Parts: sequence; structure tokens; C-alpha cells
Amino acid sequence: MTDPLPTGELTMRVPAMPADANAAGDVFGGWVIAQMDLAAGLRGADRAAGRVATVAVNALTFKKPVKIGDTLSVYSTIQKVGRTSITILIEAWAQRHLTREVVKVTEGIFVMVALDRAGLPVAIPAE
Repeated sequence: MTDPLPTGELTMRVPAMPADANAAGDVFGGWVIAQMDLAAGLRGADRAAGRVATVAVNALTFKKPVKIGDTLSVYSTIQKVGRTSITILIEAWAQRHLTREVVKVTEGIFVMVALDRAGLPVAIPAE
């Protein structure tokens, strides 16, 4: 393993299945982004103590492909909490199928906004 260790809190893990493949045989990048967005939503909702929605994805970088059979682990670090928004660093790491090799595959900054029941921005409670 040449990559440093993951940072942040392990937020979710999911296996990459054949249905997730692109035409080249690797996992479709949109699937990876979807998993990262789910993790950002989980972490954001936990911090906001309620509903959140993605308002921006900044600086998304694909570093290495995810292969079929890999286990994708998504880590999250809250970088900033504003009045209604939360900025979260999301790292996606792949454990290669049937090995102990773990590589960083994608990272990005997700901005989530807290919403009330009507879908309007709402203040995030203090910790």
C-alpha cells in the first residue's frame, strides 16, 4: 500500500458488483460518486440532526479505478459547519478483491444544506 491511511470517520462500505461496471470493465465513476454522496448525506444528516441535501460537489478527483469485486469504503471529515450548510471531505478507498491491498480511489468536497420539512434551509444546531 503506497497511499497514506484514510482520514475521517468510516461512514459506509459497499461491494462493487458487475452491474456497476462501465464499458471498460471498471466500475462506473457515477456509481462511485453516488456512494460518496450517500456517505455525505449520512454524515451531514447526523451533524444537522435532520434532513440534508447536496448543494455542491467541489474538487472531485478520481485517482484510481475501482474494480469489480473491490470493497469501497467511504470516509468523511466535517471541514466546516455554517449556519445552514456543512462542508464535508469525502474519501473513497478500495480494498482490492480477495487481497489486503487498499488504495485511495476518489476524493471530493461535498456541501450539504440542512432542510426543514418544507424543504427550506434551516439552521444547524450547535454541537
